[in-house]
Amino acid sequence: MSMIPYDLIVIGGGPAGYVGAIRASQLGKKVAVVERERAGGTCLNWGCIPTKSLLRNAELYSLLKNHAGDFGFEIGSMNYDWSKVIGRSRKVADKLAGGIEFLLKKNKVDYILGEASIPKAGQVDVLKKDGTAAQLAAPKILITTGVVTREMPGFPMNGTSVIGSRQAMALPTQPKEVIVIGAGAIGIEFAYFFNAFGTKVTVVEMMPNILPVEDTEVSAALEKSLTKQGIKILTETKVEKAETTATGVSITVSGKKSETLTADVALVAIGVAPLLPGGMAFKLDPKGYLAVNEKYETSVSGIYGAGDIVGPPWLAHVASWEAIQAVEGMFGKRKPQRNRTFPGCTYCQPQVASVGLTERAAKEKGMTVKIGKFPFQASGKAQAMGETDGFVKLLFNEPHGEIVGAHIIGNEATEMIAELGLAITLEATYDDIASTIHAHPTLSEAVMEATEAANGHAIHI
Repeated sequence: MSMIPYDLIVIGGGPAGYVGAIRASQLGKKVAVVERERAGGTCLNWGCIPTKSLLRNAELYSLLKNHAGDFGFEIGSMNYDWSKVIGRSRKVADKLAGGIEFLLKKNKVDYILGEASIPKAGQVDVLKKDGTAAQLAAPKILITTGVVTREMPGFPMNGTSVIGSRQAMALPTQPKEVIVIGAGAIGIEFAYFFNAFGTKVTVVEMMPNILPVEDTEVSAALEKSLTKQGIKILTETKVEKAETTATGVSITVSGKKSETLTADVALVAIGVAPLLPGGMAFKLDPKGYLAVNEKYETSVSGIYGAGDIVGPPWLAHVASWEAIQAVEGMFGKRKPQRNRTFPGCTYCQPQVASVGLTERAAKEKGMTVKIGKFPFQASGKAQAMGETDGFVKLLFNEPHGEIVGAHIIGNEATEMIAELGLAITLEATYDDIASTIHAHPTLSEAVMEATEAANGHAIHI
């Protein structure tokens, strides 16, 4: 079998893989992407994109069902077609996956469907979807194979009563009761989605707060809101025993109190595990992720890694950024960067978004920070929208006043966070943000008001 030569072979076609491949092609390199399922990876096909479609359905249904009268609408019986709710998310994912395939073709990247393995440096073997085999050769290989849902020991997923996020977004029938194990972004988003359509939802989280990586004050505010919406939340609670039954699942928990929970479905959202390609052995970090140096190079010269496979944060936008860093570094276009401030977003309602340090992290670092907060209750735009839950919370470091952390809970928080990410990148101070005129009426005025509040100068609170 003859070798097909390339400058770069990318294994995995998700947000790291396809972005890295396109950038390499833009640099004039001959590139191939090997993907075992479909371009776009987990994010586009079974993660970020289809879940946001489901959450949009849930948001609209909840708004019309619970608040139509607030806007002067009289709506009779509210019905929905579950199959169409699920079907819409699949159509959105399919359309965008097709778009990625088009982008690869447009940029002259060879797109190969199949299972890749690395027998040695410089070579990739592929068992194609059509059953044929191919051997590819390149001086540079980029591994972007990502992660898979982590299973609970002794409680294996069966695709029906014990499921992960992938199965959760394509359930053929709506469950009556769901137990969500894990209150990170994935668990909370699905809890919101199922609850909005009337499923009884219980969330079990062993940490003191839901969304444990977020600012504690934000986590507490979200828990209060979701509880008000009807979701049962058990924090500081550990799963002691979990088993399937004839009707679903039975889960015994201990914490603030011990009890046995039953439901027709358990959604396991306790984290992810790395998905390494076959073939060569690489040095791994203590948690099993691909270990890479400051250039994103693995323990094997000429083989690189980027995205979820190199460890947290497991975010599509970080994966894409890392892949560009790796590719431009390996072809001498820039010095790659590793550590970077990045936004994190959770798309339930109210939304949560953050960038930079939390208040507790700043304290752990021994920093002296000024904190400014502004509630959406005092925002004219939020009042007009009927979306007044939440607040903006900003952290400014003393003595120079540069912004080091930003936390938003509220409507469109995930859209608002970009301004604050830029501010942190540019080391903007409260004077810089306060002197930037924000349009009125907008939700983003809350950023300016929170900035002023840090110095006791907020006008509207």
